[in-house]
Amino acid sequence: MALNKTQVTEFVLAGLTDLPGLQVPLFLVFLAVYLTTMVGNLGLIFLIWKDPHLHTPMYLLLGSLAFADTCSSSSVTPKMLINFLSENHMISLVECIIQFYIFASSANTECFLLVVMAYDRYVAICNPLLYSVVMSNIFCIQLLGVSYIIGFLHPMMHVGLLLRLTFCKSNVIHYFYCEILQLFKISCTDPKVNMLLIFIFSVFIQLFTFMSIIVSYSRVLLVILKTKSEKGRSKAFSTCSAHLLSVSLFYGTLFFMYVRPGSGHIENQDKMYSLFYTIIIPLLNPFIYSLRNKDVIGALRRMINK
Repeated sequence: MALNKTQVTEFVLAGLTDLPGLQVPLFLVFLAVYLTTMVGNLGLIFLIWKDPHLHTPMYLLLGSLAFADTCSSSSVTPKMLINFLSENHMISLVECIIQFYIFASSANTECFLLVVMAYDRYVAICNPLLYSVVMSNIFCIQLLGVSYIIGFLHPMMHVGLLLRLTFCKSNVIHYFYCEILQLFKISCTDPKVNMLLIFIFSVFIQLFTFMSIIVSYSRVLLVILKTKSEKGRSKAFSTCSAHLLSVSLFYGTLFFMYVRPGSGHIENQDKMYSLFYTIIIPLLNPFIYSLRNKDVIGALRRMINK
């Protein structure tokens, strides 16, 4: 076939399933999920921006996390929704690379934002008297800037290496978005260098950020356990438990996707992991951080009562 000899510049996204009867129901489900994700994250950003009581480092970081989740979900879900209702599942190589870059940048940024958020809670609970000095708004913005710079620079290396690959085996990506490991499977160029660097940087970034978070929260936990005030202990536990739940969901799926050994991968299982960290986590995060947060609920009530 000519496809085996000619370089491919367009791909077909196979999607979650090829069963015709499931396309419309899945479209409705994921449309509802996407709209809820946008309302939750953008609503949280708007609330933090409008309410002066939330103009603190903690909520500045939370708003930045919501923005990263918005980018992450928007890089994948709209194209998936279109493909549910369309017979044309084509995506160009350029669009594919852009989709990968936006998602990878958002995910990388989120790793470092979670570290900064853990450090913020460490300072707030372990050194409350120095909090306003250590976590000033300027220092917080600097930490945010570093998180976004690293988050958006790192995937550029993988994009550059991706451009050296040629695709001629097939133009079908058996996935619902342009996931980089799936592109390696249909590459005619040996992707061993690409795969090695993905593995090395994934291990380094995920382990470094995850261990930084664990160290911060371990110190926080020790201080909480020594706290005599039941009210203070309850408030600290409530805040940290929301952060730890988000961290566990995010890192759990990333470890399974990019750090586990390459053997024994099950395609449908991989799709579930990807679905979780591309679509479900951005949906859950604004609610995990907001539902038990009295400051956010109070700000929402003030806005409604205006």
